[in-house]
Amino acid sequence: MAGHSHAKNIMHRKGKSDAVRSKVFSKLAREITVAAKMGMPDPAFNSRLRLAVVNARSQSMPKDNIDRAIKKAIGSDGENFEEIRYEGYGPGGVAIIVETLTDNRNRTASNVRSYFSKCGGAMGETNSVGFMFDKVGEIVYPAKAGSEDAIMEAAIEAGADDVESSEDGHYVTTTFEAMVDVAAALEKALGEAESVKAVWKPQTNAPIDADKGATLMRLIAMLEEDDDVQNVYSNFEMSDEDMAKLDA
Repeated sequence: MAGHSHAKNIMHRKGKSDAVRSKVFSKLAREITVAAKMGMPDPAFNSRLRLAVVNARSQSMPKDNIDRAIKKAIGSDGENFEEIRYEGYGPGGVAIIVETLTDNRNRTASNVRSYFSKCGGAMGETNSVGFMFDKVGEIVYPAKAGSEDAIMEAAIEAGADDVESSEDGHYVTTTFEAMVDVAAALEKALGEAESVKAVWKPQTNAPIDADKGATLMRLIAMLEEDDDVQNVYSNFEMSDEDMAKLDA
């Protein structure tokens, strides 16, 4: 198990403006509703719902909003959302996975395809890039949760596979199958996590420069702005110097 910086090739987190917060809450609410529909509408008996609620709380989503999203799943007149994954290549040959929850697959497919096209990318078939990623569990704790050694020790005891620590926080990786059990063990040792979710982790990275990186960031931003898009993953790698150029 290795502890190393997670921050180098991660997009900077968006500011918590009212517009951004509203969009985040909308996506979190959709995940809560879908999770509640797929099992019992009680987090104690529905692990996916419990994780969705944990993630919502970590984003300071009000309890009333969480309760409303759960009740929406119980009602018979609520929307029916499908989970659909899209894959493709962005600028510089960067592989991209887009996870969506949609009530209109034609609209979502058309939108996602247009974003790729506008940024010089191309949407592919299912698993056209998925084979280059591993689906794993990611459990995030803030930096203040403990020292790198303390988090590493707790993660090993809990059965995790890896830990990456930086000033941004601690990122614990598990197999997808073990995610819920590892998260529960870590919660006993460290308290509630900042987030617990399944992510697509690239097996290898694709280096790009600042020029192509700027176009890639525009594509990712367009995807993330879409209401139907829940998560975007890519395998890009950029030097600190080029990342600084983009920030400027």
